[in-house]
Amino acid sequence: MQRSILIVDDHPVMAKATQMILEQIEHIRVIGIAASGKTCLEMTTLHKPDMIMLDYNLPDQFGSSVAKQIKELSPDTHIVIFTGIDVSDLYNHLIELGVSGIISKESSERVIQNMIRCIMDDCTMIPLSIYRGMRLMKSLPTQEVLLTKDEIQIMTLVVKGATQEQVANEIFVSKRSVDNYLKKIYAKLGVKSRVQAMEKFIQSSYYTDSDKNG
Repeated sequence: MQRSILIVDDHPVMAKATQMILEQIEHIRVIGIAASGKTCLEMTTLHKPDMIMLDYNLPDQFGSSVAKQIKELSPDTHIVIFTGIDVSDLYNHLIELGVSGIISKESSERVIQNMIRCIMDDCTMIPLSIYRGMRLMKSLPTQEVLLTKDEIQIMTLVVKGATQEQVANEIFVSKRSVDNYLKKIYAKLGVKSRVQAMEKFIQSSYYTDSDKNG
């Protein structure tokens, strides 16, 4: 039986390369390429693909937000987060959203194709290093990270799309001070990048409905 796949990636060269890899798999048909979360959702509504290869860092939305909406539109569609950034800290969150697989764009063609075959057989693949880390994290108690009032304000602005210069102007400090604040916030959240920090902050109790609507 032929299975349909939608590729979601805003980098045309990577999207075409992904298409070539997938079309080598028997009974796989790539139905299109979407360059944004909005287009992905429109094509999902229209085609109800069997699987979506979803880049995490899209120009208009995070992959986690798109994945949640995909599952509301088409619950049976498999979602594979196919990304060039490290999302290992978000594995549990993504799995809770109903994602079927997570794989790096640096993976070999064979590994990518094996992942697709596994998911089409209602299984999945997880790198051993990530799997062991997930088991360890599950055994540890969860605890809310403590952020100061200034740190909460900074992260709220960052999530809304403010640059570091705009944050500095908003809270009346130098850009260098904002850099130092962000380093401390990253350390507290246990992340290494802006994207990971934003995701963790959005999942925390510090991020309220008024922030989302503001």
